[in-house]
Amino acid sequence: MNAGELRDKTPDQLRDELIRLKKENFNLRFQQATGQLENPARIRSARRDIARIKTILNQKAAQAAAE
Repeated sequence: MNAGELRDKTPDQLRDELIRLKKENFNLRFQQATGQLENPARIRSARRDIARIKTILNQKAAQAAAE
């Protein structure tokens, strides 16, 4: 998921995606703790996707406040 794709989405769509990624991150951490995680790199990419979405949401909010 890249930032260009995320910028095209509405804030509601971004919030939905953020919730989905947070649930996925929780499940990945749970799998890691129980020794069932197959792809440890997915935790890192999920964390970065969450940060990317939060950044874009903040940028959209700042842009709306400036207008």
